[in-house]
Amino acid sequence: MTHDTALRAFGADVQRLIDGKDLTRERTYELFREVLLGEQPDLQQGALLAALVAKGETPEEIAGAWQAIVEFDTVPAAVASVGAAGPLVENSGTGMDALKTFNVSSAAAVIAAARGARVARHGARALTSTCGAVDILEAVGVDVDCDAATVGRSIAAAGIGIFNGMSPAVHPGGLGRILSQIRFGSTLNIAASLANPARPTHGVRGVYADGLLGPVGDVMLEIGYEHAVVVHGYDDRREAGMDELSVLGPSVVSERRADGRCDVYTLEPEDMGLRRAALEEIAPLGDLRSEAVRFVQVLGGRGHAACCDAACLNAAAVLYVAGQAADLGDGLAQAREAVASGAALAKLEEWVATQAGDGDRRGSGEARLAGLRSEAGLPG
Repeated sequence: MTHDTALRAFGADVQRLIDGKDLTRERTYELFREVLLGEQPDLQQGALLAALVAKGETPEEIAGAWQAIVEFDTVPAAVASVGAAGPLVENSGTGMDALKTFNVSSAAAVIAAARGARVARHGARALTSTCGAVDILEAVGVDVDCDAATVGRSIAAAGIGIFNGMSPAVHPGGLGRILSQIRFGSTLNIAASLANPARPTHGVRGVYADGLLGPVGDVMLEIGYEHAVVVHGYDDRREAGMDELSVLGPSVVSERRADGRCDVYTLEPEDMGLRRAALEEIAPLGDLRSEAVRFVQVLGGRGHAACCDAACLNAAAVLYVAGQAADLGDGLAQAREAVASGAALAKLEEWVATQAGDGDRRGSGEARLAGLRSEAGLPG
């Protein structure tokens, strides 16, 4: 195929999307292969992403994009099982939500790991939020620039690790290039975040709109997940939403299993014995240092009650999916105990020490966390 023919064929598929027509998984896979390998001009690549979002992606289209990212732009990472280790579980959100909060999912992951879940995270720096998972975890001392093998060893040893979705050590091809150039939500919010090098089989995924609950669950089952919980939370008036379980108002949950079971239900904060909070109690603080101090305080049980409730509620979902809790209520009780006992903050310290590419990085991360502990009023 000549260069001009390839341009025309790619452009014709973009036009199909603009016209509201769906693509097959196979064709979407081929288009994203060309994007990731840089075989199309930037203008055509951006047009593909925008056209997919404007039309509304089908599960087949998202799966095709995911497959291309996994095959052409992801360094795989093996995670050894230790003793009676449970399944690999991941938790993340799509971003693009209307309600911006502190980084709930990262705090939830640490709390869940403190109670025995094996958490393989895959995140990025902020694109549409003020503080992404990679930003906050780097700020508290985690080495987010290490290679995929180091992350795999961290998951095996400490029960938690994060793959930086914008790092060339994890995605050496086009993904980091694309994410660094855009500031809008795209198919990559779902497809790329699912391209976890450790290939977890269980997951909690927040979505920015309740209309994505079913499609994202379909995609997760399509690519091999055995148990998926997809959530969308609301404010008190159900006017704006977030990609987390909410302590502000109701949350809609779609629970899917590989055997075909599907349960959809609504969860109110009061159902879990939680106080209904106000947005300002969990809203971003505006600068990364303040966010890092608050993050440490939440894990250490030092104030920020609504933030702690939100983190523990979402940790409960991770524990439940991972098989560490019988239900969300049991998971919430375990999460609260992890914070109150100091286990959550200890797990963060263990993570910082374990996910480090070399001794200098480890020392730098440990010093950073020690400084935050002091500033947060938590003794070393």
